[in-house]
Amino acid sequence: MDRTNRAFTGIATFLRAPFCADPATLNADIAVLGIPFDEGSPFMPGSRMAPRALREHSMRFVGGAGGLYDPETRRTLLAHEMNNGLIADMGDVDIRPTAVEVTFELITEAVQQILARGALPVILGGDHSITYPVVRAFKEPLYVLHFDAHTDYQPFVHGLKYTNSHAFRHITAMSTLLGLTQIGIRSLRHSPETVDEVEQAGHRIISMNEFRRLGPAGVSAHVPDGARCYVSIDVDAMDMSLVPGCVSAEPNGLSYTELRDALAAIASRLNVVGFDFVEVNPLLDVGTGVTAYLGAHVVIEFLGNLCASPMWKKRR
Repeated sequence: MDRTNRAFTGIATFLRAPFCADPATLNADIAVLGIPFDEGSPFMPGSRMAPRALREHSMRFVGGAGGLYDPETRRTLLAHEMNNGLIADMGDVDIRPTAVEVTFELITEAVQQILARGALPVILGGDHSITYPVVRAFKEPLYVLHFDAHTDYQPFVHGLKYTNSHAFRHITAMSTLLGLTQIGIRSLRHSPETVDEVEQAGHRIISMNEFRRLGPAGVSAHVPDGARCYVSIDVDAMDMSLVPGCVSAEPNGLSYTELRDALAAIASRLNVVGFDFVEVNPLLDVGTGVTAYLGAHVVIEFLGNLCASPMWKKRR
């Protein structure tokens, strides 16, 4: 029997992709993995609920025979991938509450299993602490592009090292890191020492003022064409007026258009080997779930631009 598959029916997988419970059987180009973890968020919990919310809102984008039509660009995104079962939903990493290091090991292992099958990991967080165990799963050198209001580069003091403010201090210590670019940085909740440390280590901070001078296409210009890169997107990179369901939202952030166009430029000239989207908090969101919807939109449109890029087509 033919089904209409309304957004509120059926089991919520990302874009209604087939569910793959066993990584050994993964036979897709793209693997969506949820990490419902928010023990790295010391202010307010709730982002552990985001992978489920992002999946539910992604079901609003599914229609017809597959593919998503953009009337602005007159392009259809992800038609080949959706029509041919090339996107798989791997479910969620098993979380071990209060055993952070054990959970982080499980995250790294899950991403390694995806990479071993030759698939692109698309990670749905969770708070931003999860980016560290994700990135350490990659064994080949890469650049990291980080969209955020904050540097997440706090020093390890008072016994704290696994919060959402520490991920990029861990990442910059990795021997596989070729360079870090942090985009959209603002907020009065930084210390000059932390900002100086990032830059003195040879990494790049692009503030909102600089972003607007460079333009969306300029944010990745210092990364060599075709270079391997991982992209981490914190929802608070966008302006706080757009993201009510975010604990750490800040004023003077990116518009959706600015973020979309920057990600599109990255997709067109760099070899993106994985990406994450983090820090949506459904417990704080408005009734219509606009933050989760916006998050699903960012992930889907970035994925669509990746799959339309010359490098992805060559890889395929």
